[in-house]
Amino acid sequence: MLASVMAPLWACILVAAGILATDTHHPRDSAVYHLSKQLLQKYHKEVRPVYNWTKATTVYLDLFVHAILDVDAENQILKTSVWYWEVWNDEFLSWNSSLFDEIREISLPLSAIWAPDIIINEFVDIERSPDLPYVYVNSSGTIENSKPIQVVSACSLDTYAFPFDVQNCSLTFKSILHTVEDVDLAFLRSPEDIKHDKKVFLNDSEWELLSVSSTYSILQSSAGGFAQIQFNVVMRRHPLVYVVSLLIPNIFLMLVDLGSFYVPPNCQARIVFKTSVLVGYTVFRVNMSNQVPRSVGSTPLIGHFFSICMAFLVLSLAKSIVLVKFLHDERRGGQEQPFVCLRGDTSADRPRVEPRAQRAVVTESLFYGEHPAQPGTLKEIWSQLQCINNYLQTQDQTDQQEAEWLVLLSRFDRLLFRSYLFMLGLYTITLCSLWALWGGV
Repeated sequence: MLASVMAPLWACILVAAGILATDTHHPRDSAVYHLSKQLLQKYHKEVRPVYNWTKATTVYLDLFVHAILDVDAENQILKTSVWYWEVWNDEFLSWNSSLFDEIREISLPLSAIWAPDIIINEFVDIERSPDLPYVYVNSSGTIENSKPIQVVSACSLDTYAFPFDVQNCSLTFKSILHTVEDVDLAFLRSPEDIKHDKKVFLNDSEWELLSVSSTYSILQSSAGGFAQIQFNVVMRRHPLVYVVSLLIPNIFLMLVDLGSFYVPPNCQARIVFKTSVLVGYTVFRVNMSNQVPRSVGSTPLIGHFFSICMAFLVLSLAKSIVLVKFLHDERRGGQEQPFVCLRGDTSADRPRVEPRAQRAVVTESLFYGEHPAQPGTLKEIWSQLQCINNYLQTQDQTDQQEAEWLVLLSRFDRLLFRSYLFMLGLYTITLCSLWALWGGV
């Protein structure tokens, strides 16, 4: 009776014990815990992890350019997003995987182990990267530390060929404290593989990544030699948006201004036309000023072109204003000159006419017998003829001077037009050449 009652009870106890044993027994987790505890129990992160202190620790570096975030030509700053890899061997963190349930790789806190003091020489701002507190360590002691970094670095940016410019910015990695006898650097991949690797680059920005060349060198200083690896990020700008928004409208305005040279130079409508073009060009320059990079070291070629075009516009407008004003003053001065050779009431009775019309009136009066009521002597007639002759000579001199000014300014106008046309053609050829060179990079 008792045995029949206890049998189900023992069965329940055994099942419960089995469940508890299943819930609390994790052989792999237990092995990882004991392995981590054994590796870090007597570990000192302040000591470089080598048994023989004369042996250098080699740090293998690799770099993947992920994106070009900003190129600030005014402040000579480049902002990029990169994936950075460090691999080195820690002799104090190796184990026999057969003794720890065949565990060949674990993750350990980066803050608990020794890490190389690698920096970027061109850093000008605090690096921005997500906090990745763990690194992978395998059974042979090899540590892999990879993280994305937003690098803000100094770079010598040359914008002379804008928008067909190609930039070359360097990122130099080196140990800040350890000489090459303690910490050496090497490539994780071959330089050729690094140079042409664009698989992670986001090619949807203003810049296109051309290559990432790399070199190894030793920097000698008074403290000793420091190993360094330099990655040269070569990139070029996509120019199409600037060609459409800057160059084509600017060339179109210049062609419109060239058309104004076909308007007669002594026409006041030319001044109105050129003033309208100058106002339009000024508004265009103000609106597009933010698109042209400003740099203390170099001015873009199109900036020089814009300034020269503005100078041609102002010079041509000023010449037209001076010419029209001069001709207007000459004509007004000729109209205001009194004709006093005839009888006093004759000039008062006649309406004011143009100089050429006055000549016709004087000639008509001589041929048709219009003369003073009282017959004069030959001496009086001769004096009147001399006066008329002097007046006609004065008008001829005025007309000749006006014609000479017109010829002189017409020659200057042709010279300005040819210079304008030559400069515009030269600039167009230069831009096409820069575009061809840009395409051949």
